[in-house]
Amino acid sequence: MYKRVLLKLSGEALSNGKDNPFYQEHLQNVALEVKEVVKEGIQVAIVVGGGNLYRGKIGVSLGMDRHTGDSMGMLATVMNALAISNALTQQGVENVVMTSIEMKGLAEHFTRNSADKALKEGKVVVFGGGTGHPYFSTDTTSALRALETNCDVILMAKNGVDGVYSADPRHNKDAYKFDEISYQEVIERNLQVMDQTATSLCKDNNMPLVVFNMNEKGNIVKACKGKINGTLVK
Repeated sequence: MYKRVLLKLSGEALSNGKDNPFYQEHLQNVALEVKEVVKEGIQVAIVVGGGNLYRGKIGVSLGMDRHTGDSMGMLATVMNALAISNALTQQGVENVVMTSIEMKGLAEHFTRNSADKALKEGKVVVFGGGTGHPYFSTDTTSALRALETNCDVILMAKNGVDGVYSADPRHNKDAYKFDEISYQEVIERNLQVMDQTATSLCKDNNMPLVVFNMNEKGNIVKACKGKINGTLVK
């Protein structure tokens, strides 16, 4: 069982995959599982993406510059962080939203010490706003925040995929799953588990990563206890 984990959620994990960017059942399920994890004494930090609301690539396709598009994407992650925070609060889970971009009245400004203090107090810390800089993904945010707050592991929750495969199993019937793989092999095989910046950060700083399927009920709890049937990247 880990003592402190960083849970990486995609924005799509909060939606119904159709026309609604927020799906109450998904938000509630995440909150209930995190509640159970906290009861076990495990400290939980969360980084959430913004793909259910907005992606920087959309702005670029509309003629916006990359800086503007990515900035809009960072704001989308703040909206998702607030949605997760609200779901946690409804389940009686103490939590705090921290953002890399100062947003008084909505969230606390992230500092390493304040995040560490909140985690030690048993609060769930939800990170929004990405790294605060364009050109970096929430994968990189996850690696950065996990290292800054001395997490034991990054738990990457995937939608419908239960680990790292040699190819996309949805399009290649010959794809096989890795139970364990090194970051170096991930880079050499170009497996796209995380972006290259995040992968290099984790590799250089010995931060383990567990990739698992979050669509099965109870998997977040299992992952936090080190009992998930996913893929360990180290």
